[in-house]
Amino acid sequence: MFHEKQDLQGSSGTATARLEIDRGYAVKALVLQGGGALGAYQAGVYEGLAEAGIEPNWVAGISIGALNAAIIAGNAPGQRVARLREFWAHICRQPWLPSLFPYEMMADSAQHWPDPLRIWFDGIEAARALVEGQRGFFSPRVWPTGFAQPSAINSASYYDTTPLKTTLERFADFDRINRHEEMRVSVGAVNVRNGNFVYFDNTQMRLRAEHFMASGALPPGFPAVEIDGEHYWDGGLVSNTPLSVILKSQPRRNALIFQVDLWSAQGALPHTLADVATRQKDIQYSSRTRFITDYMSEQQNFRRLLADVLALVPPQRRETDAYRQAAASACDARHNVIQLIYRDKSFEGSAKDFQFGPLTMAEHWKSGREDIRGTLLHPEWLAMPTHDNPFVSHDIHRQ
Repeated sequence: MFHEKQDLQGSSGTATARLEIDRGYAVKALVLQGGGALGAYQAGVYEGLAEAGIEPNWVAGISIGALNAAIIAGNAPGQRVARLREFWAHICRQPWLPSLFPYEMMADSAQHWPDPLRIWFDGIEAARALVEGQRGFFSPRVWPTGFAQPSAINSASYYDTTPLKTTLERFADFDRINRHEEMRVSVGAVNVRNGNFVYFDNTQMRLRAEHFMASGALPPGFPAVEIDGEHYWDGGLVSNTPLSVILKSQPRRNALIFQVDLWSAQGALPHTLADVATRQKDIQYSSRTRFITDYMSEQQNFRRLLADVLALVPPQRRETDAYRQAAASACDARHNVIQLIYRDKSFEGSAKDFQFGPLTMAEHWKSGREDIRGTLLHPEWLAMPTHDNPFVSHDIHRQ
């Protein structure tokens, strides 16, 4: 099932076993939720997977998850972690910090800061992002067009995301992204005209920087992105977790899915207006991760049971339309979903998704790396589900 091949020494000094995944998993997917600045957590998770020698053959993302997907799919396996670091350092670096500033050292020291100091510090960083934008990502418009008078849809926003196209093309090779035989890529967006949710997939079309930008075009901050005559907004407006594109793909195949979420549906009751704003975002963008996973587990168990029942049907009765319809829904594929859900820090508020400061980026990255390392200390969680229990999920924070 799993074989320990060698030990790798992580940057935190923790040894991580290098694992080989059961060959029965035809799909090894990485599912990346939207969440703005919180997306550095996903980069940390990917670093931990790379340490363990686990490389996905399908990556699906929405919003910031789509941008991380572009960097991962757009680079060779041995270069992905380094390019993710360069990408995040590029969009988070402040003019007053050198490009090689030891972000992780800064994050370690900040653990001892009192919460009031962090709230004040993060508030300044969030305000700076609103006023100045983020280098290589988005810049404020001098005067937002469309505020009082009609304007083109791709300029009716508070910020201009034109710099993001250059950044994506700098850190990702789009020729490599479109080699779907090496890694399948799916990113979600919403058609502004008809409200339909769509996936841009490299098995169906050639993906460009615009497809990933469209997935992260959250209005009214960011403008819609035009692709082939249609305009698209952030996929998180409809569904912020691209798990369904993996589970509903035909034909259904055995899949090991690492689902990396940035918002938690579960949380404490809010007692201030600031708490209300934070909790509202958590609920809105979490896509009810655990509920959906439990629902899909019920569905897959039903499909497995249906397959078992249909196997008892005599061959001479299998040529009916009713049988064929039932057979199309039956399935004995096995799905194993490993959930990693970011846990808020005590000092984080409703600005956590646009607080792109380098200190916060380093903290998010470290959290993701620690969570996946802790998860991989349970290799039995990665085992192939059984026939009688074809859909399983594991969550280090829940279990």
